[in-house]
Amino acid sequence: MYFFDECFASQNFQYIRQSKIIHSFKIRSFTHCSMKKQEKADKIAEILEELYPKVPIPLDHQDNYTLLIAVLLSAQCTDKRVNQITPLLFAEAATPQDMVKMDVDHIREIIKPCGLSPRKSKAIHKLSEILLDKHDGEVPESFEDLEALPGVGHKTASVVMSQGFGHPAFPVDTHIHRLAYRWALSTGKNVVQTEKDLKRLFPKEKWNRLHLQIIFFGREYCPARGHDPLSCPICSVYGRKSLFK
Repeated sequence: MYFFDECFASQNFQYIRQSKIIHSFKIRSFTHCSMKKQEKADKIAEILEELYPKVPIPLDHQDNYTLLIAVLLSAQCTDKRVNQITPLLFAEAATPQDMVKMDVDHIREIIKPCGLSPRKSKAIHKLSEILLDKHDGEVPESFEDLEALPGVGHKTASVVMSQGFGHPAFPVDTHIHRLAYRWALSTGKNVVQTEKDLKRLFPKEKWNRLHLQIIFFGREYCPARGHDPLSCPICSVYGRKSLFK
């Protein structure tokens, strides 16, 4: 059996989705073909939509401010851990008005399990001050203003714009970056390039759902470690050939 990067497809691809588990997944043969990257992207989008017709926002939050704080905390931390810690933090301060009243050291102690607590606690306190001073206590609805806040990079701003305000955005984290490379949808040089590549391949109206679908798929079928491309519903059909060496 031979695998061809960006140009092999299944002649018989069957799967049955039951309770988020692939019950049956069979690939009987592969044939060399001239599938273009856009065709591959369209097929991958169809699979993701079939597997994840509903995509809840992974981080628990009450409004755009608590979403912003949760996303900031998620840097180098799992969503599960963040969702365990944010209720403790928001019980004491769920608004910028309350957050600035808290001591930075106290914030740091609460969020310590999320990692990078010295830097994150300072950023949370300072951005809360800025929201009060410059934005009337509201989270700004623009990439420029969001990325000007301490601790808020392009990915965090993209999540808030997408999940908070509903604007088309394609937040690319390490998981999406990894999968885009495995599926040969991007060169994998950096997350900036990956975001550009994915935005070119997928319609703008699908960006907000699609980035979440890819995240859920990566967690369930395409992990960073212990990944078996032959059993992966997408890599086994559309993965780059280097996965099978």
